Parts: sequence; C-alpha cells; structure tokens
Amino acid sequence: MRITIKDHERGLLFKDGNFRGLLKPGKHFILPFSKVNIEIMDITHPFTLPGYHLDLFLQDIELCSELSIIDVSTKEIAFHYVNDKLQDVLSTGKYAFWNALEKHTFTVVNVSNPEIPDHIDRDLLAMPQLRGYCGVYDIEPHMKGILFLNNSLQRILEPGRHYFWLGFNKIDITKVDMRKREIEITGQEMMTEDKVPLRFNFVCQYKITDALQVVIEVKDYEQQIYILLQLILREYVGTLKLDDILKMKQEIATYVLKALQDKGVDYGVEFLFAGVKDIILPGEIKDILNTVLIAEKRALANVITRREETASTRSLLNTAKIMDENQTLFRLKELEFLEKICDKVGNISLSGDGGLLEQLNSLLTLKKA
Repeated sequence: MRITIKDHERGLLFKDGNFRGLLKPGKHFILPFSKVNIEIMDITHPFTLPGYHLDLFLQDIELCSELSIIDVSTKEIAFHYVNDKLQDVLSTGKYAFWNALEKHTFTVVNVSNPEIPDHIDRDLLAMPQLRGYCGVYDIEPHMKGILFLNNSLQRILEPGRHYFWLGFNKIDITKVDMRKREIEITGQEMMTEDKVPLRFNFVCQYKITDALQVVIEVKDYEQQIYILLQLILREYVGTLKLDDILKMKQEIATYVLKALQDKGVDYGVEFLFAGVKDIILPGEIKDILNTVLIAEKRALANVITRREETASTRSLLNTAKIMDENQTLFRLKELEFLEKICDKVGNISLSGDGGLLEQLNSLLTLKKA
C-alpha cells in the first residue's frame, strides 16, 4: 500500500500499536498484513494524538527537532507567540508545536503573586486571550481603591487602570468616593430648654480624607456621621429657648460645624459646611407668634403715625410764628392761597362797583381789619 505525505504533513509510524519513527513528506510503501500503521499529522496545528502521552514521542530525536516544546508548571502561564504574534495563553501542562512552517516562541510568567511586574506590557494584558488570566480594575479619577488579597489588606490604589493575575488568589477591591458629600437631617423633632418641640431640617457637607480609615476602622460611616450630627444638634438645641433659637440660626450652624470638625478625625472625614435649612414650629406656637407679630406691627405703625402727626403739627406751629412776626410773609402766603383758589375757580361773578382786583383787595383788607 502506498501512502503520500504532503509538504504540510508529517507521518507517525506505528507497528503493533507502538511508535517507531517520523516520516517526512514523500511516498511511503507499507507491506500488506505487516501490522504497520501511519498517522498523518497536519503541521499547521498543535502536535496532539488522542490516546498517546506526549512524552512517548519526545524520545525520538528526529521528531523533537521538528517540534517546539513548552512545559508550563503549576502557578505559571505561558504567552504563546506564532511568528512573533501572540496566539494564545497556555496554562499548566506540556505542549508541542510543529516548527517547520512557523516560528513558535514562549514567555513563561509566574502568577503565584497577583501583582503583575512592570516589565509586562499593559497593552498585552488587555488583549482578549488573557481575559481569563488577568483581571482589569479601573479606579475612577474621583475615587481610591483599597486592595485586599486573600482577605488581607495590601495597599491603596490610586486612580487609573490596575492589572492582577487571577486564579490562585482572591482579589477584592473596595472603591471609596473622595468627592464632597452631603448629609441631611429632615424633620428631626427636638425639645428646647423651655419645652417647645421643634422640627429641624439641617444639612452638612463633608469629604473623605482617609479612605483606609473609612473602610477598615469605621463600619457604615455614613450612618455613624448621621447619628453624630443628630446628637450634636440635639444637645445644643436643648440648651436654648425658643426665642434664642429663632434669633441665632447662624450661631447654631457655627457651633455644630465646629463640633463636627473636632470629631472628623475619628471618622477619616473633613466637615466643610453646616447650616439650618428650616425650623418648623408646632401649629399652636405658630399661631401665637403670628398674633404677636401682627400686634407688634400695628403698634409700630401707630408709633410712626403719631410721630408724623407731631412733626406736622410742630411744622405748622413754626410757620404760624414766622408769619405772625413778618406781615410781608403773611401777605405773600395769602396771595399764594388766593392763586391756588383762582386755579380751582372756573367763573367769578362780581356785584357792586369796581374791578376784580379792587374788590379782592377790598375783601383782603376787610379781613385783615
């Protein structure tokens, strides 16, 4: 029987089921009933033969000369390059590739340490072939990351892209938002010193300064900050009477902010602002204050009216004294009023002798007499 092996093929000669050697391209003859078998291998594919262990073939020196062999140990991976281009990633095991038509090279990397060395190209790590071997973690510009390996704290990750080997270690990254935050107390009922129940809407702003402390030392820090703010506000309001509270909203905010800043270091945060948004009074107190306010405004309006009336009367008195002492001024004032009267009169009827001016002058002279 004649068998032809092509240029992109190799033959593996078996006799009685045992490997006997490598057959190169060309024509080969097998005697009938000789119990000889030839397996044709395509050298553009990896060297594998189901049912046979690879080491069985590696004892043949001629065959080994045509193979590129790589043995990947436990906790290692190998980058497999074909003609200097990344082909795939090899996990633990022994592999063989035909090297007659293509150049096969390998880079072996130990992945027992999840920290990836700097000399490994980061662009390479982002390729699809490494998706199952390399974890890619992005830390946004406004965040910091806390790295845990096997539940053990390692370090803080700054903003950027970070890579870690997967498979042999448990990797956890806790992200912490470093931007300004706001916490608000809404409708919180508090009792003043004079036993008046008020409801407060209060707000404060803060930012995290120690990401590690917030994650490691403080459990549910937002809830704890809320309780801290609530207690400080309640404590201060309890020392003030209703009238004082209504007058000193800004002082309340200043006191609370100072108290929060003194405690901020215990929580890994910095408090930036605090302020009273609203003070909500009980219905009956609100009605009483409205009544008081109306009465105060009415009293103020009466005072202003009396003040203006007094000023007006005093001005008239002064004018009368001046005119009494100066007859010419008095005469001018009469003529001024006469002019105003004439402006309002449409028709004038006269009786008797004399002209208009003589009669008017006569009237004024008589009045003066």
